[in-house]
Order: sequence, then C-alpha cells, then structure tokens
Amino acid sequence: MGALLRREGVYSSSLSTWRRQREAADLAALAPQKRGPKPDPAAAEARQIAQLMRENERLKSQLDKARLVIEVQKKVAALLGSPIDDTHDKS
Repeated sequence: MGALLRREGVYSSSLSTWRRQREAADLAALAPQKRGPKPDPAAAEARQIAQLMRENERLKSQLDKARLVIEVQKKVAALLGSPIDDTHDKS
C-alpha cells in the first residue's frame, strides 16, 4: 500500500482524510431531511400582512357597529327621558 501511495504522490494523511470525509458523507446521506419546497419568507410575510389587514377591517367593522349601538341607546334614553351616565373615559 505504501509503495502505491508513494508512486501516486499521495500521503497517508490524505487517505485518512478522504476516509473520514467518506464516512461523514455516508452518515449525512442517512440523516433525515425535510421534503417539499423550501418556505419562501417573502410569501409568508405577504400572507401574514393580508391576514392582519383582514383582521383590521373586521375589527373596524365591529367598532362601527358598537358606535352605532351606543348612538341608538343614547337616542332611546333621550326619548324615554332617562339620562345615560357618559362618564366613561374615551380612549
């Protein structure tokens, strides 16, 4: 073996390194890997932005409905002559 290495100009340390690399490659090849397409961070961010915008619109709609209900309650109270305590802090 030594004669072959000398003839080819290869050091025994190179042979050892190649063996270690081959063994590491065998282990890496057997390791479990995720399948499927790689996640696209830009697409995920765009999806999240769209979801947040939809939620924002839904909350604005709920707020408008709540304000309408409050106005109706104030008008009904005014018609019935019962005062409404409007001391809540408006934020």
